[in-house]
Amino acid sequence: MAVWIQAQQLQGDALHQMQSLYGQHFPIEVRHYLAQWIEGQLWDSVELENPQDELKAKRLLDSLVQELQRKAEHQVGEDGFLLKIKLGHYASQLKSTYDRCPLELVRCIKHILHSEQRLVQEANNASFPIGSLSQRHQQINQTFEELRVSTQETENELRKLQHNQEYFIIQYQENLRIQAQLSSLSAVPAEERTQRETSLQAKRATVEAWLTREANTLQKYRLDLAEKHQKTLGQLRKQQTLILDEELIQWKRRQQLAGNGGPTEGGLDVLQSWCEKLADLIWQNRQQIRRAEHLTQQLPLPGPMEELLTKLNSDITDIISALVTSTFIIEKQPPQVLKTQTKFAATVRLLVGGKLNVHMNPPQVKAVIVSEQQAKALLKNESTRNDSSGEILNNNCVMEYHRTTGTLSAHFRNMSLKRIKRSDRRGAESVTEEKFTVMFESQFSVGGNELVFHVKTLSLPVVVIVHGSQDNNATATVLWDNAFAEPGRVPFVVPDKVLWPQLCEALDMKYKAEMHSARGLCDDNLVFLAQKAFSSASINPEDYRSMTMSWAQFNRESLPGRNFTFWQWFDGVMELMKKHLKPHWNDGAILGFVNKQQAQDMLMSKPNGTFLLRFSDSEIGGITIAWVAENPNKAGERLVWNLMPYTTKDFSIRSLADRISDLNHLMFLYPDRPKDEVFSKYYTPPLSKAVDGYVKPQIKQVVPEFTTPNPEPSSGNPTYMDQAPSPSVAHPINFAIFPPISDPMMDADGEFDLEDTMDVARHVEELLRRPMANQWDGQQS
Repeated sequence: MAVWIQAQQLQGDALHQMQSLYGQHFPIEVRHYLAQWIEGQLWDSVELENPQDELKAKRLLDSLVQELQRKAEHQVGEDGFLLKIKLGHYASQLKSTYDRCPLELVRCIKHILHSEQRLVQEANNASFPIGSLSQRHQQINQTFEELRVSTQETENELRKLQHNQEYFIIQYQENLRIQAQLSSLSAVPAEERTQRETSLQAKRATVEAWLTREANTLQKYRLDLAEKHQKTLGQLRKQQTLILDEELIQWKRRQQLAGNGGPTEGGLDVLQSWCEKLADLIWQNRQQIRRAEHLTQQLPLPGPMEELLTKLNSDITDIISALVTSTFIIEKQPPQVLKTQTKFAATVRLLVGGKLNVHMNPPQVKAVIVSEQQAKALLKNESTRNDSSGEILNNNCVMEYHRTTGTLSAHFRNMSLKRIKRSDRRGAESVTEEKFTVMFESQFSVGGNELVFHVKTLSLPVVVIVHGSQDNNATATVLWDNAFAEPGRVPFVVPDKVLWPQLCEALDMKYKAEMHSARGLCDDNLVFLAQKAFSSASINPEDYRSMTMSWAQFNRESLPGRNFTFWQWFDGVMELMKKHLKPHWNDGAILGFVNKQQAQDMLMSKPNGTFLLRFSDSEIGGITIAWVAENPNKAGERLVWNLMPYTTKDFSIRSLADRISDLNHLMFLYPDRPKDEVFSKYYTPPLSKAVDGYVKPQIKQVVPEFTTPNPEPSSGNPTYMDQAPSPSVAHPINFAIFPPISDPMMDADGEFDLEDTMDVARHVEELLRRPMANQWDGQQS
């Protein structure tokens, strides 16, 4: 409701824009009386392009109708009676309008709420400028107001010119009539002819003198008007450059970084409102120039007016052409790692489609996939003979106009790349380094086929794979391109080397996105990564800031002594964390980026049983537990032990929390947190009792050397640090092969009840003396 309260305080043009959001499709009274309820719903959780979300949208529609009906029922009194009728009518109206298309209701309300938030924010920024962004927006809005005023002035001047010219033509016709009268005087008697001739000639002289003066005045009016149009066009061009070459480019850059996990790009509705204002002003000025041309043709006067208007017409056509072609954008990018034979989606949008009435002749959009070389040729306006580098199924779509939001867009929901044609690769380049792009093209008619534009737009670079095993390397190519591509580049050129801090920023962005957490990579993590990437632990951390890393070091050359690259190791960590360990990372339970020596140094100063979790150096997507304990082979000596790394396969069997719970010798998470305090909320609840005579088995993890409080050294297995054996799995010995032994000294679960016995050893001894044959006979009976 906070937004609605502020929206009601808008003034001037902002208030008019807010009011224009409402109408028969969604009455403003509904917004007012259900403000709190409307702002409390999760409208953004509904994906408009996903047909499966239609049921969710239907529930929202039904709830809205119920809220309206409930609000109507609570109205009392004379005024309440009228409101009750009105709200009931609105409930029925919304039900009938959106019952068959509930997603359109969600689209409408999302547009209204986002627009209100934008208008309120712009109003607040205008009153209290904070930062360069709000100042830029304020500058753009101020320029629009100046353009609106100047356009209105030229409209007034044009009407005045038209009025004066029409009066001039009337007087010109009067002059012709006087001449005709003079010519007809020959038939009039001489005495009368002389008198009338003198009068007519005097009148003609007066009219001709006026016509001469007025012709000069009209010419001056025309030149002044052309000069004002020229000034307006210059201002329009400057405003358009600011919006298209800066604001729209920044939006596209944010969209690209979103592919690396950056903030989801926003502000497209603001851009559309600006582009629509541009389109409106440009079209008004174009119509004015055409009317001025018509007036010039209607009454030709000597001078340069015709050439000036031709130039103005050409200039404004160029401006509107640039606007239409630049605002054909990809709202939802296709996946940048694209697997063949897999369904994918994309959405394209024309930001000025509604304002220019392009939807009156709904255009069709076609999608084709092209190579890097073909993309370069397209930007140079070189012919590619309409070649493509593959075949996309379901690649044609008609643009739809959504009246509630004023957007013209095409939603490709079921595209699939059937095949791909690759080019010859260079040097060490692999298939996962080859870049393609999905090109969307269409043809728009503006002004009733008065202007026709053929438009194309290219998606972000796409890497095509045929198997999931290629995803890792393809993601590296995409990440490098998204992070380091420069605006206006030749497709798809990226630097071969970047500064290490730049790469750190990209890795941190990606990591936080995968973890869905604000906890990213700290300075210590980045130092660890630098040491791994540059294979050196001796460099001063400050020196890494000036070091550069090449693409080859990032994901072409294996790390020393390993069979994987730096990126493959880092991506393996993210994959493991994303699938199994995200909560523990967000809880701060996993240090992760710690090498073996650092772990030893950290743990040796802590009590026995202290442990930490670090990522494996030797295995992709592995995490190990390091802990400090006594050396079972040498009394009084303490060692740091490292468990064999766990991988995704291990955690699909038993979770990390349960594994830590199983190991009783792990007591404190570094530095000093009791393990149950950190992990108990993730423990699997105890298994239920036997059902239908069956007892469920339970998997438990054990480390042989630490299965007893004082483990005896094993002569057959090494027990020093990394040579600790991998955790084995112990299963319960009871699998319901025999029924449980009925014994008064054991509890219901078959465990010894130590409280009821004075001597456990004596009890075991008694059990061992029981005749096995008798037990068997008893069970058989």
